Amino acid sequence: MKKILVYGYGNPGRQDDGLGILLVEEIESWAKAKGFESVETDSNYQLNIEDAYQLNKYDIVIYADASIEDIEQYKLEEIVPELNPNFSMHSVSPAFVIGLCKELYNEIPVSYVFHIKGYEWEFMTDLSERAIANLEAASVFLKTQIESFINEQY
Repeated sequence: MKKILVYGYGNPGRQDDGLGILLVEEIESWAKAKGFESVETDSNYQLNIEDAYQLNKYDIVIYADASIEDIEQYKLEEIVPELNPNFSMHSVSPAFVIGLCKELYNEIPVSYVFHIKGYEWEFMTDLSERAIANLEAASVFLKTQIESFINEQY
């Protein structure tokens, strides 16, 4: 069975920036209820270079984050590893973490970034109404995607 990590990051104290972490909480409860022991979750405010250390034990890694991109509600895109650090509010990019994993272990999991559309970024903990709808839709999609990954044959 494929081992899957869903890793959410963002700041729950900045409204919609907490979407990735809230999605991980939902996926964690769902996976536990379904008995999907091969699905693990983790979260943090930002990605760090140390995150590359654990990746080689997974077949699939999905990074979940709030997005200001021009997308409908959510978008899943495969990560192309890179070793050019792009420092930002999230410290390093998922592509850099995956690239570092490849550099360290000469192998990488199939990796994705799951963007969830956010709208409000003020210093408060409540999500915007549109972000709540996006989170619900993203959760349904990702659960279906994870089940598909689990049922795929090697």
